[in-house]
Amino acid sequence: MREDVTQMSAKGDAVLSQFMKAEKQEGIRHGKTLKVGIIGTGWIAESHVESFKEMPDVEIVALADLISGKAEAFGKEWGVESARCYPCHKTMLDAEELDAVSVCTYNTTHAECTIYALGKGVHVLLEKPMCVTTEEALAIVEAEKKSGKIVCVGFQPRFDPNMQKIKEIVDTGALGEVYYIQTGGGRRRGMPGRTFITKDEGGIGAMGDIGCYSLDMVLNAIGYPRPVSVTGYISNFFGTSPEYNPKDYARFEVEDFAAAFVRLEGGVVLDFRIAWAMHIDTPGDTIIMGKKGALRIPSTDCWNGAPGGPMTLYTNVGSSLVETVIPLVQNRGPGLFHKKIRSFLDAIHTGGESPVPTSQILYNQMIIDGIVRSSKLGKEVVF
Repeated sequence: MREDVTQMSAKGDAVLSQFMKAEKQEGIRHGKTLKVGIIGTGWIAESHVESFKEMPDVEIVALADLISGKAEAFGKEWGVESARCYPCHKTMLDAEELDAVSVCTYNTTHAECTIYALGKGVHVLLEKPMCVTTEEALAIVEAEKKSGKIVCVGFQPRFDPNMQKIKEIVDTGALGEVYYIQTGGGRRRGMPGRTFITKDEGGIGAMGDIGCYSLDMVLNAIGYPRPVSVTGYISNFFGTSPEYNPKDYARFEVEDFAAAFVRLEGGVVLDFRIAWAMHIDTPGDTIIMGKKGALRIPSTDCWNGAPGGPMTLYTNVGSSLVETVIPLVQNRGPGLFHKKIRSFLDAIHTGGESPVPTSQILYNQMIIDGIVRSSKLGKEVVF
C-alpha cells in the first residue's frame, strides 16, 4: 500500500515532525573591533564589504588589488575611502596589523594569498573554491595548523536552513547507512566570463564555480568521508563553440561539464555531474540512498547551491511505503552571505573552530582535482 503524501497521512506527519524544529537564532555579539582587509576588489568582494559594513565589530582598514587604481575606486564606491590601498596582498599584509582578511581573488591565487596571510598571523575568509589542486589544498591546511589561525571557506549555502535540514535528516538515522549518492546540477545556459574561464586565472571551471557547492551539500550531510578513488570526465564543447559562446570561445580553457564516479571511505559511492551549459534543464535531482530510507532533493533550472523545491523522504512504516514531503524552510533574519561572515567573525572572537573548515573542504578539492587528473589520464585515480 502506498501512502498519499499530498494529504499528509498520519504516518507521514509522524516522520515529518522530526524535521520541523525551529531555526536557531543568531549568536551573541562581541566587544572587540576587528581590523579587516580585503584582497581582490572584484565583484565578489562587493558582497564581502557589504556584509562587513553591517557588522558593528568590524573596521575595513585595507584593500589590495593588482590592477592599478582598482582598490581606490572600490573603496570610494563602497564607502570605505579611509581604507589604505595596496598593489598586492604581500605589501598589504607586510604593512598592516590585521585580524582577518577576505581572499576574493581568482582561483589560482587563492592558495598563495591565504598561505601568506596565515604566515602573518591573520585569519582568512577564503572564497570558494578553496583552490585548484590537491597540493595547494594540503599546503593551506598545513599553513593553517602552523599559524594557529582559522580559514573559513566561503560556502554560504551551509547556512541555508534547508541545507542544514538535509544533514539533520541524515543525522537522525532516518536513512540508515548511506551507500549511494547522486548529485550535481547545472545550467542550460550559464557560462560566466572574466577570470572564470582561463587556466591561468580560473584553473578550473564549472566544478570550481558551482560543482563544489553540490559536493559540499552531500558530503557535509554524511560527515565528509575521505575520497578513495575517482573516475572522472570533463569537456568544454559549449565554452569553446563560436555558436554557443561567441563572446569568449577563443579564450575559453576550462571545463563547462564534468562527471565522475567517486568511491568514499565507508563504502559510499558518489555519482556526480555538473554543467555550465547543456541541452537539458538538469542532469538530475540529488538523491541520497540509505539502507532504511532515501532522500530526494530537487534540482534547480539554474544551480545556485540550494534545493529546487520541497524534498521527499522515502521510508517504510511496517508494510507501507511512505513518501514524506519536507517543506522548504524560509531563511529568517539576515541573508546567507551575512551569516557566513558573522560565523567567521564569531569564531575569531571566541577562539572557536572554523564554520567551514579546511579539513573538510580538502576532500572536496581532492575530488575536483581527481576528476581533472582522471580525465587527462583516461583512467581511475586512486588517493
